[in-house]
Amino acid sequence: MDLLYIIFTFISISLIFLFLVFSVLILRLYTGKSINNPGHFDGEKWRQQRKLASFEFSTRVLRDFSCSVFRRNAAKLVRVVSSLSIPDQVFDMQDLFMRCTLDSIFKVGFGMELNCLEGLRKEGIAFIKAFNDSNVLVFWRYVDPFWKLKRSLNIGSEASLRKNIKVIDVFVHQLIRSKRKLLEVKQFLMESEKDPEIMNDQYLRDIILNFMIAGKDTSANALPWLFYMLCKNPQMQEKVAQEVRDVFGGEVDEDNIDGFVAKITDAKLEQMHYLRAALTETLRLYPPVSVDGRCTDIDDTLPDGFKLKRGDGAYYMAYAMGRMTYIWGEDAEAGPGICLGKDFAHRQMKIVSIALLHFFRFKLADEAKNVTYRAMLTLHIDRGLPLFAVSRRAAAWKVLTF
Repeated sequence: MDLLYIIFTFISISLIFLFLVFSVLILRLYTGKSINNPGHFDGEKWRQQRKLASFEFSTRVLRDFSCSVFRRNAAKLVRVVSSLSIPDQVFDMQDLFMRCTLDSIFKVGFGMELNCLEGLRKEGIAFIKAFNDSNVLVFWRYVDPFWKLKRSLNIGSEASLRKNIKVIDVFVHQLIRSKRKLLEVKQFLMESEKDPEIMNDQYLRDIILNFMIAGKDTSANALPWLFYMLCKNPQMQEKVAQEVRDVFGGEVDEDNIDGFVAKITDAKLEQMHYLRAALTETLRLYPPVSVDGRCTDIDDTLPDGFKLKRGDGAYYMAYAMGRMTYIWGEDAEAGPGICLGKDFAHRQMKIVSIALLHFFRFKLADEAKNVTYRAMLTLHIDRGLPLFAVSRRAAAWKVLTF
C-alpha cells in the first residue's frame, strides 16, 4: 500500500505540474505578451514596404529591364523544353516554371543570377526546398490551433519550420551582404542607409522574402494551371497558338529562338487578346493566392451588418468565390484594391506562354489522372504537372510528309 501511495502521489504531483506549465503557456500564447515581442507594427511596416515597392514598380527603367529578363529566361526555358521534346519523354512543367520565375525575380529584384534553369548550386537547391516546405507549414497554421504551443516547445511542424527558416536566412543574408559589397544599392538598401536601426538586415530579409512570394510564387503557380487548362482543352491551346502566329508570324525556327523572343514587345502583347482571356479565366478558377484576409485597423461593419472589432481577422476564399455562379455576371469587375505587381506578373506569364506555345504543342502525360492542388499559402499543383512536349516544326513536317 505504501508503494502504491508513493506512486499515486508522484503521478498526481507530476500531472499538477504539467497542468500549471500548460496553463502558463496557453496564457502567454493567447494574450500575445512577451518580453521579446511587446507589440506589432505590421500596418506601418506594410505601408512603408508598399511605398518603396510602388516607387520600384512605377519606373519605366524597371519595366524595360524586367521585359528583357523575361525574354531571356523565356528563351532559356524554350531550349530546356526543346531538349525534353522527344518521344515518350515526360517532364514536370511546374518545376520548370518555378525555376524560370525564380531566376527572373532574383535578377530583376536583386541583380543576382541564380541560373536555376541551367542547374542549381547546392545552396540554391536547399533554399528552394526550405522555401516551399515553409510555405506548406505556415499554411497549416490556419487549421492547427496548437501551432503556437508547438512553436514554444519547438516540436512537430514548428520545429521543421524553424530549421527551414534558418536555411532561408543564411541564403538571403548572404545575398544582402554580397549586394552591399558590390554597391548595387536598390531603393530598399538606400532607405536602410537612412534608418539603419529600423531597416536593418533582418528587415531587408523580410522585404526580399515578400518580393519572392509575390514575384515568384504567383506567376509560377498561375502558369502550370494555365497549361493544365490548355492541355485539357486542346482546341483552346490551338486558338492561342494561332493568335501567336497571327501576331508574330507563322514560321517556327528553333535555331533562332532569341530572334523570336526579341519580337515580344509591349505593343505585341497588347494584341494577344485571346491569351489574356485564357489567362484571366485560369486566374479566376485557380487563383495563386486561394485564401486571403485582412486585419481590421478600426471597428467596422460589413455590408451584411456583421460587426468587426479592431484587430479582428476577416478572411475570404478566392478559390471558392471564383466558382460561385451567382457572383459572375456580365459586368463583374475586381474591386479598387490593385496588386502592385499585377502588370509585372501578367507580362512575364504572357511572354513565357507565347514563347512556349509558338514552338511546342503540349499534352498531359496521363489524361486520366485527377489533378488537384497542394494545401499551401499559394496554389501549387499537387505532385507537379507531368507533360509531353511536341515541336510544332516537327509536327508540321510530319503533316507535310504524309
